[in-house]
Amino acid sequence: MHHETHAAQRVGWLRAAILGANDGIVSTASLIAGVAAAGAAQGSILITGTAGLVAGAMSMAAGEYVSVSSQRDAEKADIATEKHELANAPDHELEELTQIYQQRGLDRALAEEVARQLTDHDALDSHLRDELGLTHDARARPVQAAAASAASFSVGAALPLAAVFFDRGASLPWTVSAASLVFLALLGALGAWVGNAPMRRAVVRVTFWGAMAMAATIAIGSLFEVVG
Repeated sequence: MHHETHAAQRVGWLRAAILGANDGIVSTASLIAGVAAAGAAQGSILITGTAGLVAGAMSMAAGEYVSVSSQRDAEKADIATEKHELANAPDHELEELTQIYQQRGLDRALAEEVARQLTDHDALDSHLRDELGLTHDARARPVQAAAASAASFSVGAALPLAAVFFDRGASLPWTVSAASLVFLALLGALGAWVGNAPMRRAVVRVTFWGAMAMAATIAIGSLFEVVG
C-alpha cells in the first residue's frame, strides 16, 4: 500500500513546538537584554533568566492545555450531536451527505451511491470528516500540545540564557540579542522545513518580531540604572 506523509499530519505538535521555542527565545532574551541594559549584576541576570524559563514553560503548558482542551470539548459536543442525529434521523443524514458530495462535483446518482456506501462502512466517521472537517490527524490533543509547548519553550529559553556565561560585560545585551536572532533564524528555517513551507518567509518573520521585542526591552532597560 502506497503511504504518503503530509505536513498536516504534524500540525498539532508542530504548531505548539514552534510557538513554544519562539516564545522561549524571544521572551527570555528580551528579559536578559533588558535587565542587562539596566546594569544589573550577573547573578541578578541569571536569576531573571532562569525564573523566566521556569515561569514561561509552566505558563505555556497550562495555556496550551486549557485552550486545546476547550477545542477538544467542542469536538466532543459535535461528535455527540452527530451520533444523536444518525440514531434519530438517518435518512436526513444520508441526504445531507449526498448533498455534500454533489457540491463537490459528483452527479446525484453517484453522490447517493457514495453516501450510501460510506454510511454503511462508517457513518459517523464519514460525517465527521466530510461535514465537520474532523479527521484523526487534526483532533485536539491537549496533553501532547502542552508537553510539546513546555519542552520547546525550555529549550528555546535555555539558548539565550547560556549567553550569560560567555559575556559578563556591558556588551551582554547586544551579545544575547545577536545570538538569539541567529537562534530564531534557525528555528524559522527548521519550522519551515518540517512544515514544507517557504523558508525565507519563515526566517524573516520570526527574526523581525524577535528583533523588535529585544530592541524595545533594551531601550526600556537603558532608561534605568541599578546597582549590582
